[in-house]
Amino acid sequence: MSRSFEDIRTESGRRWQALTGGQVPWIRVGSALCGKAAGADSVIELIHEELRQHNVEAVVSEVGCLGLCYAEPLVDITMTNGSRLFYGPVTPSEVPAIIYSHVVRNAPVADLALGYLGGDGLDGVQDLKQHPMMRNQQRIALRNAGNIDPCDIGQYVANGGYDALHKALSSMTPEETLEEVNKSGLRGRGGAAFPTGTKWSFLARSSDPVKYILCNCEEGDPGAFNDKGILESDPHTLLEGMVLAGYVTGANYGYVFIRHGHDGPIHRTREAIRQAQELGILGDNIFGSGFSFNIEVSLTGDSYVSGEETALMEAIEGSRAMPRFRPPFPAQVGLFGKPSNINNVKTLAYVPQIIDKGGDWFAEIGQNRSKGTAILCLTGNLAYTGMVEIPLGMTLRQVIYEVAGGVPNGKNLKLLQTGGPLGGVLSAEQLDISLDFEEMAQAGAILGSGGIIAADEDTCAVDMTRALIAFCQFESCGKCFPCRLGMTHILEMLERICRFESEPGDLEMMRQVGQNMQAGSLCGHGQLGFNPVSSALRHFGDEFHEHMVERRCPTGRCMADRYSPQSTRR
Repeated sequence: MSRSFEDIRTESGRRWQALTGGQVPWIRVGSALCGKAAGADSVIELIHEELRQHNVEAVVSEVGCLGLCYAEPLVDITMTNGSRLFYGPVTPSEVPAIIYSHVVRNAPVADLALGYLGGDGLDGVQDLKQHPMMRNQQRIALRNAGNIDPCDIGQYVANGGYDALHKALSSMTPEETLEEVNKSGLRGRGGAAFPTGTKWSFLARSSDPVKYILCNCEEGDPGAFNDKGILESDPHTLLEGMVLAGYVTGANYGYVFIRHGHDGPIHRTREAIRQAQELGILGDNIFGSGFSFNIEVSLTGDSYVSGEETALMEAIEGSRAMPRFRPPFPAQVGLFGKPSNINNVKTLAYVPQIIDKGGDWFAEIGQNRSKGTAILCLTGNLAYTGMVEIPLGMTLRQVIYEVAGGVPNGKNLKLLQTGGPLGGVLSAEQLDISLDFEEMAQAGAILGSGGIIAADEDTCAVDMTRALIAFCQFESCGKCFPCRLGMTHILEMLERICRFESEPGDLEMMRQVGQNMQAGSLCGHGQLGFNPVSSALRHFGDEFHEHMVERRCPTGRCMADRYSPQSTRR
């Protein structure tokens, strides 16, 4: 017989208290993809080595990404008195001093510290809550990121995890649960920004006894890593959101769709599923409610288009990831021919807090019809790069200069690339646009999956456009003739422009090809494929003129020998 949720919660709280204020220090090390890329594995190995050498006992946990990716590897030490200090970026050579001084002698190394949380602080070290990347945040989906061990379900439960699911299954009907999602104003965070409650209602109306909840973590956009960040940092918040979606819609099985090769998200999600099944939080008759739900991980190959919802279903079924004709829509005929619902990781990760705190609470965050927060991935020419969760309604200017610290080395910001390669570019003159789905669309941009790449004055807008189209051309699945050949033709013309060998009709030809792609493609990859070019022409038309008429690049980045015809693929 499975344990009651009250017993699980009590035991988890006791263990959490022992970790945060127990008899031995607790050392947390950021080991998400960003941490590992920066050398976290070596740092963890050396921490264990130093603890053994000094015969000191401590708990060492691998956690996810706090969001300060620029400061990885991040080492977070909580002492037995509750003081918590962060070091980063930590190099292997700094580990012996940190462990000996801070853990063995209880004398923190102030000149290596990044910040502190709680306690009395430390002279010369800032409160981490006042760090530019942290002070503007309102963390909902990322509330546990960097704070808990993602492979320990007890730590999730001790911090309110699965409370929302228990509340819904024990005291709310599926209709009441759906109403909270509707009241919240939550909209899809995968790019389309469609109202989540409305989307769920389509599936809920189906009387088919077999339905599926699908979660899309293909996430192939350059500059976007927040879906993977959630799965590596707090996979249980996704699982809880998926089970709630199943309860609302009457579905009993879910798939988490992750790009093959993203080992951290894959491993941690599978481990979270295993632990939830072990405690009876996944499986049959959850919490004695009579409701059953199971989840498994399904892997995709390296295919950007498999993030499109119908191509995703094709991939799960074992076919090549190509979009389907619609109608019928997934809520009618989806995975294995059964009614299905597809949501992004971020969208589902919000749901537990919405059910726990109420839809009205979530609806008070943000502005206009854009409710809640945006989880942004900040990369490029910025002082602080990483992952942040801020209220919708903030301006791009606030994001770039208050959150990300502006452009380093005294350079000026030139452009932003938002919403993935199909989202196009914005000029530095458009920074007063709010993070608002409608306002960004009116400006010719999309928030998309939350990736924002900043480029300084040394960046060539034409060259960056070429790089975006090269990505889109390479990732075209090839099913639709206008997209397959259109992307190739546009890339060929852009490479000619970068070689200063353009022809007078190239711009008009690109526009015609773009129109054909929009009209004749099944999915957004082809329909939006001309966006990078159209937005670049709108904001940086002068640079195209210099390349095509004056035969020069104002930044000096474009050189004839860099762009040979052989670089075009397919």
